[in-house]
Amino acid sequence: MATIKDIAKEAGVSLTTVSNVIHNTKSRASKETVERIRAIIEKYHYVPNMSARALVSKNSKIIGVLTYAEKKDIHFIPEDPFLGILIRSMEMNLTIRGYFTMVQTVSTLDELLALRDNWNFAGVIVHGLFEGGIFNQLTQDDIPCVLIDSYIQNDRFYTVGVNDFEGGRMATAYLASKGHKNIAFVSPTIFETGVVYERFMGYKSALEEAGVAFSQKNVYQVSTLDVGFALGQKIAECNDITAVFATADLLALGVIAGLQSKGISVPDDKSVMGFDDLYGSPLFNPPLTTIRQSVREKGVKAVDTLIGVIEGKTVPRHINLPLELIERGSVKAIN
Repeated sequence: MATIKDIAKEAGVSLTTVSNVIHNTKSRASKETVERIRAIIEKYHYVPNMSARALVSKNSKIIGVLTYAEKKDIHFIPEDPFLGILIRSMEMNLTIRGYFTMVQTVSTLDELLALRDNWNFAGVIVHGLFEGGIFNQLTQDDIPCVLIDSYIQNDRFYTVGVNDFEGGRMATAYLASKGHKNIAFVSPTIFETGVVYERFMGYKSALEEAGVAFSQKNVYQVSTLDVGFALGQKIAECNDITAVFATADLLALGVIAGLQSKGISVPDDKSVMGFDDLYGSPLFNPPLTTIRQSVREKGVKAVDTLIGVIEGKTVPRHINLPLELIERGSVKAIN
């Protein structure tokens, strides 16, 4: 791939002259020289680095908002309302502060390196990061970094999240207090030290507190949130399960729809509980009982923290936002 230096050499002009042509800046170059430079640019299909000026001025206003996904899915962000709310919250607050937002789903170390090498990020906010190649690279870079929903212990990073262990414990203890003993745990893939793992450990802790034996057969892991419907149909055939704790509202709503498609009444036959309290949860039939977290506030706090670090201010290294149990109509007490 041709660089601005290659174009300048072939045209026999300075880097400044080429830069002026690229950015349509007034210069003393003749019309013939400008046309020659443009022809070379077209020949090599040269695309200028969007952060070129920032690279020179060392005053970038670009914030990378990165979401880690084990496998890249083109529909990953738009199909997850949680991420949609979170990213929109960050984008709005960054815009108000005079920054630009680049949103990208990252699955591999190569993708991270390509972003880093082509954009002069003033800072990055990363959601859902686990230890591994991407994490190891971020520890080596000097770019200010805030992690959302991550349990990585490293003084290099600032974090924003909730107490997911307590959230999982609250949800399960609530179901147990309603008389439920066979409680299914439904979640995306459980990675140790991740958000789902913490909620899973809270689930197990609440069972122990209630004197209920943990059973691995009551644990259901799915690859994506949109398979809740099929999972609900499967759980409909498990007569011993009386309640379901799903670690995301979207997953819980899918489970309810799947149960209902098999003639299972919620909450008369089986109770279902979620986590997040997204905007559609109180409008569903039945309205979803869930653990509320402020997704928008997560985005606001992440931006506040990152900009504070960039501006050299003293900011909290770790922020834990509160959780609240919201009782609606999807859970019923049993004898």
